[in-house]
Amino acid sequence: MDRQKQRMTLTAAALLVPLMAACGSEKTDSGSGSVGAGEPVTGVRWRVDSVTADGRTHRAPAGAHVAIEDGRAEGSLGCNSFSAEAEVEGDRIRLGRAMATEMACVNQPTAFEEALARALSGQDLKARAHSDRLTLTTGRGDTVRLTKAENAPLAGTRWTITSPDTQGRAHLTFDARKGTVAGSLGCNKVNAEATVGDGRITLGPPATTRMMCEDSLMAGEKKLLRLFDGKPAYAVDHETLTLTSEDGTRVRAVADR
Repeated sequence: MDRQKQRMTLTAAALLVPLMAACGSEKTDSGSGSVGAGEPVTGVRWRVDSVTADGRTHRAPAGAHVAIEDGRAEGSLGCNSFSAEAEVEGDRIRLGRAMATEMACVNQPTAFEEALARALSGQDLKARAHSDRLTLTTGRGDTVRLTKAENAPLAGTRWTITSPDTQGRAHLTFDARKGTVAGSLGCNKVNAEATVGDGRITLGPPATTRMMCEDSLMAGEKKLLRLFDGKPAYAVDHETLTLTSEDGTRVRAVADR
């Protein structure tokens, strides 16, 4: 995001967000710990699926994840990132003092973060891991459900642009069979030829509609157009796509689920 990021100590409610990530280790200095049934959970990126609190289930935003390694929990709530020291005793989880960014993100469900904080606040969590699933449960029955994350495929995934900021309106989808990319730049629709190889995407000249929108959308659209008629490098990290043009312009996107 282009917004300024400010590091801050989480409040008592928000502090609980990283507690999800603590489930990955039997000891804080372990690199291959396990919880409950003995399933390995360290060194794994866990995608947050949902939080159920007070009988209501909140679906997690795209990109929300947690991971723990070397006694430290780190992750993203979909908008804000966090980190904390992690400690696990048996199948019970405790977190040290956590740090998180404080950003107001466009089109991100703040209700999810609030529900997650309420579900975990002041609780002694029980972790249960089975295969590629992980469940964290509070003493009063609130639950956080997670799934082992795999890289989203570049082709066939609808990638919603998060940077530059286009108010969540810009998105791209690559079609490997047709050798094309199509979507929206935030204001105008776009399509172009796209060939993937050797960590780069060769993009042809873009064909776009010619609508005029508010200045902020047009500014983001102008940055996105710099990718085309070139060979941007690409990298997929689970549900995040980063495109870097030859002139250094960087675009980030998250996979729609």
